[in-house]
Amino acid sequence: MKFQNILKIKVNILLFYLFLIFSLSSCDALFAPTEEESTSAGAYTEEGIASYYADKYEGRPTASGETFRQDLLTAAHKTLPFGTMVTITNLKNGKKIRVKINDRGPFVAGRIIDVTSRGARELDFINDGIVNVKIEYDL
Repeated sequence: MKFQNILKIKVNILLFYLFLIFSLSSCDALFAPTEEESTSAGAYTEEGIASYYADKYEGRPTASGETFRQDLLTAAHKTLPFGTMVTITNLKNGKKIRVKINDRGPFVAGRIIDVTSRGARELDFINDGIVNVKIEYDL
């Protein structure tokens, strides 16, 4: 009799854990896109102001631990995961670049991304300092 009760308890515990695992595996579907994200399947877009890093950051570590280099196509974003590849479009002239997120920032109100001076040159806003851009990447 004791053996059957112990077996029932173990089976119930196992069923509980299986239920928990399967119910938690679909939790991602519960989160709605933020206002910055596109509602189209698998795409993230954000529009706002881009700026570029000052030369004083050359050689310093980024938030991801990589060494900052102005000659690379990298960028800082407040929330996107490190290593994310994003396409940045200059809304003034249509020029596009692809960069890797490897730092956090910008920390100036209204700005959504900081790029290297190489990125600013390729987007053609190095003389302006800031520009309206669109950021895109596939989820």
